Amino acid sequence: MLSDGEFAIVAREVKARSGALVTREMAGAIEMRLQPIARREHFMSVGELIAAARIRPDGALWTAITDALALSETRFFRDRQVFARLANEIIPAALTRRGHERARIWCAGASTGQEPYSIAMIVEDMRAEGLNPAAEIVASDFSERLLDKARAGLYTQFEVQRGLPIRKLIAHFEKTGDLWRISDRLRAGVRFENHNLMKHPGELGQFDIVMLTHVLSAFDPLMRAEVFTRVADALAPEGVIVLGAGEAQPEGVEGFTFADGVATCEKRARAAA
Repeated sequence: MLSDGEFAIVAREVKARSGALVTREMAGAIEMRLQPIARREHFMSVGELIAAARIRPDGALWTAITDALALSETRFFRDRQVFARLANEIIPAALTRRGHERARIWCAGASTGQEPYSIAMIVEDMRAEGLNPAAEIVASDFSERLLDKARAGLYTQFEVQRGLPIRKLIAHFEKTGDLWRISDRLRAGVRFENHNLMKHPGELGQFDIVMLTHVLSAFDPLMRAEVFTRVADALAPEGVIVLGAGEAQPEGVEGFTFADGVATCEKRARAAA
């Protein structure tokens, strides 16, 4: 088990690099996740790994540690009511506003890709219905480990059973050994980028829809407001931020109208009127 000192150092460094809040109750899980890194780097224990990370100047070990502790809890079509609104209201409204231009959708903290691929399926369903939706989907995470899995589009039987309707599994996946691979068409429809929510998203451009579902819970209250505000800077006029079911707008955030999990920037909406 990590000592109090080792835990405090890991918690501090992980928060500084990713903003994520690490609690003492997670100490056991932290040690389990760090053991493979310790073995790979030829340390006898996780304690030795942490000690080396403290003195090595390049920060590579802390990067590996932070990546290993990145949250990866996600699933296809998580929060059915949220995705129903996306399909029936939010995405069609964004497409209408854009006209002949592409509507841009950003999945922030996309983890292993189930959320952006779920949105890609919605867009594909619109095409199957004879529509011609022009949409660009960008998905980001700070963890290259999670992004590599997302880009590969390979999922276990357990992962596809969590929320994915059988008809969508048949339509968009093929069996590859013990895994399921999402179609090349859908993989080509999502661009995965490395982005840390501790940084301003300016390089990603502006978006009509930002998916921030079940991301803010990883941060403490102050950091939630900071991340929300930074993400809001990426909104195009009349753009919206979508939170998960049961999530609320962070305390201290102003200038937004919040209803049913969707936050609309009042200032941008007025400017576009």
